[in-house]
Amino acid sequence: MNSKPDIIHSNDFVNAAVALIESAANEAIAARGSFSLSLSGGNTPKPVYEALAKRPLDWSKVIITFGDERCVPPDDAQSNYLMARNTLLDHIAIPAENVLRMKGEIDPAEAAKDYEAELRARSGGGVFRHDLVLLGMGPDGHTASLFPGTPALEERERLVVENYVPKAGMWRITFTYPLLDASRHVCFLVNSVGKDDVLAEVFSGTSSYPCAAVSPTEGKLTWLLGA
Repeated sequence: MNSKPDIIHSNDFVNAAVALIESAANEAIAARGSFSLSLSGGNTPKPVYEALAKRPLDWSKVIITFGDERCVPPDDAQSNYLMARNTLLDHIAIPAENVLRMKGEIDPAEAAKDYEAELRARSGGGVFRHDLVLLGMGPDGHTASLFPGTPALEERERLVVENYVPKAGMWRITFTYPLLDASRHVCFLVNSVGKDDVLAEVFSGTSSYPCAAVSPTEGKLTWLLGA
């Protein structure tokens, strides 16, 4: 971990997360006219998205991306997109073209290639720079679909890759470190119950966990920890 993180412990995790997202959105829209937000999957962000849907953001100026996706159809119960749609997207006035879905139902390599092409097209061919990327952390230290021992950890050129996860027995599509590290702000949303040992190692500065390697080059790194 090269970027010195801000570590925030909150007993009001959901409201703290929503406040952080709102602040980043208002700052980005004021500065650049839009706000690019990457959503994470899992259970931890669900109440955050539900609360965020009730906030008066200018959703017409928000671009939504996804840090990873399981290779399943968008109506599958395992789909990160479906979770985001149920908790957030169906409840806000966001233009359909502002929601960039990973196509988990097609060939994983093609889906990754298409998503990277879309991001590069929106950044003039360069590396897309998110205003805020939300990430989680698994008990094994994975984040997005960057799992220990998988090939995606070694990728240094591509922005989005297909990644086979043996422990899950399935392909996933995931952001890579070059894309994550280009972000203006990366925020890990972590329910720390049962994860204290992993977090202690991550913050030690010598961890080999995938999440510990996220290090924004010219951006902020925040860990928001709930009880």
